[in-house]
Amino acid sequence: MKKKFDAHDRHLVATLTNDGQMSVGKVADRLGVTAPTVRSRLKNLVTAGAVRVAALVNPMKARGLTVALVGISLQSHKMLDEKLEQISTLARVNWCAVVTGRYDIIVEITCGEDIGDLYDFLDKDLSQVGGINSSESFVVMKSKRKWLYLPEAVTQKFQK
Repeated sequence: MKKKFDAHDRHLVATLTNDGQMSVGKVADRLGVTAPTVRSRLKNLVTAGAVRVAALVNPMKARGLTVALVGISLQSHKMLDEKLEQISTLARVNWCAVVTGRYDIIVEITCGEDIGDLYDFLDKDLSQVGGINSSESFVVMKSKRKWLYLPEAVTQKFQK
């Protein structure tokens, strides 16, 4: 498994970050390598779990989405890794992280525009994890430079 990006990987990722629809041929031209080299390197990065190629959504311009941050305090710090792993697999979670400060874990979720989705996340999804002392949620009212990879639970609703 790839532990570090070399200079070629970094240039490839930076190029695709600027324009994820750029053809392999154009990426190869821009980087001064062959198209098979680009395909091979990209395949290796994806296989290693270091890169995912996907459409990203600007939640401030896409109607029907609500983004929220949820601060979570656990009953015990002995469970940090276990709880982080469990929370990361919940359907509406974009990302979660162990943090310093007031909370043990911060989670970013995406829901439909119905506030009931946030309620369901807190009441049903998060309560199944167990070991949570308390949580506090913050609905994002406006953001800049925020692009989301939509969780599967949201893409299903978004397609309807």
